[in-house]
Amino acid sequence: MQLGKDFKKVLKQIEEEKGLPEEVIVSSLEAAMISAYKKFKGGNQLMEVYMDAESGEFTLYEVRMIVDSIENPDSEITLEEAIKRGYTDITVGDVIRREVFPEDFGRIAAQTARQVIIQRLKDAERQVVYEQFADKIGNIVTGTIFKSEGDQILVRLNEKTEAIMPKEERIIGEKYIPGDRKKFYILDVRQTTRGPRIIVSRTHPGLLRRLLEIEVPEIQDGIVEIRNIVREAGTRAKIAVATLDVNVEPLGACVGKQGGRIKSISSELNGERIDIIVWSTDILSYIRNALSPAKIIKIEPLLDQDRSVLAYVKSDQLSLAIGKAGQNVRLAARLTGWKIDIKVKDEEKLPTMKDLFVDISEMIEERH
Repeated sequence: MQLGKDFKKVLKQIEEEKGLPEEVIVSSLEAAMISAYKKFKGGNQLMEVYMDAESGEFTLYEVRMIVDSIENPDSEITLEEAIKRGYTDITVGDVIRREVFPEDFGRIAAQTARQVIIQRLKDAERQVVYEQFADKIGNIVTGTIFKSEGDQILVRLNEKTEAIMPKEERIIGEKYIPGDRKKFYILDVRQTTRGPRIIVSRTHPGLLRRLLEIEVPEIQDGIVEIRNIVREAGTRAKIAVATLDVNVEPLGACVGKQGGRIKSISSELNGERIDIIVWSTDILSYIRNALSPAKIIKIEPLLDQDRSVLAYVKSDQLSLAIGKAGQNVRLAARLTGWKIDIKVKDEEKLPTMKDLFVDISEMIEERH
């Protein structure tokens, strides 16, 4: 049977519209023909179908095994019955094929074929989308805000694919206006009965990591390494970096000329403040760096507490060290993995000449 002289043209059109390879479409048509025949016959026959994608010609066969005693009448036939049907030079164990013609199937079977084709193509589309994005978990994509549904934001990744951004993955205070384009971190891709469920995030530290890798060539080339990232998304982040080349200063590489690189990333993250910290094998130096921009006088390990230190600052550095609502010291502790307590310790003042004259005057007055 031939599906039509324009079959190849139609096949190409479906291929382009659905984004499916030709072999998937052809296999869907073959499965539809088999389903239609089984619907027509009302059994579970063994079938084979051969299709020529160029011409649209296809042939459908009912397949039966020759046996001594029939256990499955849908797929088996006795040698005696096969000979009656005109088959020659056959024996038990052979397989015979009888061509069947879809024109005889009837409307119900044809409707079944149509439904099978639609469902198979839909399933194939979903599988293509799943495979496309399952490989991108942990990477970033650019998407367009589509609409809000309850606590979720729908993000359009392309013409056929949407992702979900749950409430907990949204940056607090960031506006999500339909039509706005933003970068997202692919958190998870799951296959469901309704198709792939793609979860994206704007708060995950991985988003900041990927943005740095894109913006900073030294990170792409492996010269500068990101050792750790902690975020309070939308407000502040701290990133520990190290260099594998003594001639490359990691902080400067990440910040860029006149802060250009880090400003670009901050702008993408709704103005999030980003502190670049130089990582160190010396934990006390690392903690000192992590408390930046506060200037630390000294750091003492607390011997009676595990992984705890006391950081001393001048009184005018206390607010910087602690940060707004404790944010700076909290992020520094998460970055280093150490508990950090802040304590004020003003340096002892050396006496001035004025202090000396005052002291002498007081001594003279005491003698009188």
